[in-house]
This record gives sequence, structure tokens and C-alpha cells, in this order.
Amino acid sequence: MKVMTPFPRLVVDGGALRYNTEQIVARCASAGILVAGVTKGLCAREPVVRAMVEGGCPELADSRVANLAALRAMGLGRPLLLLRIPMISELPWVLDVADCSLVSMAETVRAMERGCAAAGTTHEVIVMIDLGDLREGLWPDRTERVCEALRACPRVRCRGVGANFGCFAGVLPTKKKLEELLAVARTMEQALGYPLRTVSGGSTSSLVLLDRGEIPRGVNHLRIGEGILLGTDVTSSRVIPWLRQRTMYLEAEVVEVLRKPSVPVGDVGRDAFGGTPVFEDKGERLRAIVAVGRQDVRIEGLRPERDGVAVLGGSSDHLLLDVEDAVPAVSPGETLRFFPDYGAMLALSTSPYVDFEMV
Repeated sequence: MKVMTPFPRLVVDGGALRYNTEQIVARCASAGILVAGVTKGLCAREPVVRAMVEGGCPELADSRVANLAALRAMGLGRPLLLLRIPMISELPWVLDVADCSLVSMAETVRAMERGCAAAGTTHEVIVMIDLGDLREGLWPDRTERVCEALRACPRVRCRGVGANFGCFAGVLPTKKKLEELLAVARTMEQALGYPLRTVSGGSTSSLVLLDRGEIPRGVNHLRIGEGILLGTDVTSSRVIPWLRQRTMYLEAEVVEVLRKPSVPVGDVGRDAFGGTPVFEDKGERLRAIVAVGRQDVRIEGLRPERDGVAVLGGSSDHLLLDVEDAVPAVSPGETLRFFPDYGAMLALSTSPYVDFEMV
């Protein structure tokens, strides 16, 4: 019999998510930009998705086909965009649940055409262009093969082009790079013989260009997840000032509070994850252990709510804290709150050991 304890628990403020969505959708709309709300950060949980829809998201996007299937089952009346280039093996499922997919290879387009023919359907695609981040996408001057495939595949229609920034190599969006994307769109329109209605200029990292008025006319689509969910932009280490940040917190229980040395005693090797730990000698300190660990969360992405609490590190199941200066003092059996960054949020939302609550 499975018994679920209430902690650790990820608690999400639905009102804050709606507010962030409303703000982003309104600002983007004023610049002629449509927002695809990215649901993957919290595993497309229905309360989160409905907050995005209530906030005005005209389109929903996710990188996992299983999440898109869940979104389709919710009956939200929003078009669904697959964010990760689909596996050939999952195309029958993709064509059933997604309205549009990101692609980068002629082979994928041809496989989609065969799938559409078998299913008696059509599908839209956004061709991804690599503008330097070195993740998915064609190099800007190498679009000929995919255009040739699209011309030969009448059931697969190109909706537009898109680019990704800041996810692999940390390359940031700029006005110049988005102008390059627009130039690629114009070249592809000539090759395809029909207009492209979407130029997708990135994700949350592109909002800083919106603030500066530097998104070129013609870029009319952004894929926003982190901005809605956390009100931050990790690629620029930026707190977005017109959004709310304390949108969610991890709540976890304290299982030990004891005074111990601040450096190990004995020969030191590597830790359980192969790292070489480094310690600062501060003498004896009051330390606490919280019942959550690296199997649940990226602990480097946690920020304690309580003053005077510092994260020291952790193992698979234990989060170690310095609580010498905590105000108020920390006691065993109580719960502490931590605000996650993007990476910590992703891990928490996918751990089967972390409960979820929307308030």
C-alpha cells in the first residue's frame, strides 16, 4: 500500500501565474506578437494550464507528446505546438495530438507526409533556424533541402520559422539575430511560393528585447514558459520587473538539527555523485537536515525563505543546511520553504516523491 506524506511539496500560486500570463500576453499583443504558453515546466498539470488559459494564452506548447495528449484531453480549445523535434517513431501520436511541430530536417518532413497520408490528415510545421546557440535548427544558408521536401509534401505545410536562444550555448537574442531570422523567412517564402505567417523569435529571453523596443517588425511569435511560471529570465540572470517572482515554493520537513564541525573529520574522497566537496572552516555550526535531496531537486537552484538559512549541499535524499543564524531558530519537525529557480522547478515537478498543490 502506497502512503503519500505531505512533504516535500511544491506549492504553486495560481493567481500569480494568471497575473504573469496576463501581463506577458498584453505586452506582446501590443507589439503584434502571439504568445505560446509553454507548459512543460510544471509537467502540463491541469491547474497550471488553466491558469495560463485564463490569463489569455492563445496557444499552448510542450516538448513532450504525452503532455500534449493530456492538454488535448482537457478540451481547452487552444492550438497545441510540439516544441521538441519529433522522433520518427512517435509521429503517429504527434499527428494525432499536435496541431504544429518544430522541424529541422527534410527526412522528418517526408516521414510526416507519409504519416499524414496514412491518417488522411494534414500538419503544420515551424522550421527551426540555428542562429548560433548550436541546439536544434538549420544553419541560415542551408534551408534548400527542407524547402524542397516541403514543396514535395502537400500534406505538410510550413507555418513559419523559429529560433532558439540561451538553452545550450547561452547565446542571447539580439535585434540583429532576429533580423537574420526574418531574412531566412523571406528566402523560404520565395522558395516555397507561399507566405509564412509565423516568425517565432525565441522564448522568455527575448522579452528583454520587447522591453527595449528592439524586436523587429515581422517577428510575431514567442514561446514563453519561465517568464510565466517564475517571472525570471535565467539566461540574463534577470528578474523581470513587471512580473511576479514568488510564484511557487518547495516546502520540506526538518528531520535533524544538531551542532557539528563545518569541515569533515577524516580522509576525504569524492561524494556520492562523483564530485569533490570543498568546505570552509567556520568552526562548529548548528546544522539541519531536510527530507529532500538530489533525486528530487537541483539543490543549487534553491533559495531559502527564512533569513539566516544557507544551503550547504546534499545527497540523494538529504538537504544539508547551516541554520546557526536562522531567525527564528529551526526545530525538528517543522517545515522550511525554498524558492526554486528554473532548473530546480523542472526537477521538483517531475519527481514522483514531491507532492503538488495549487493555491
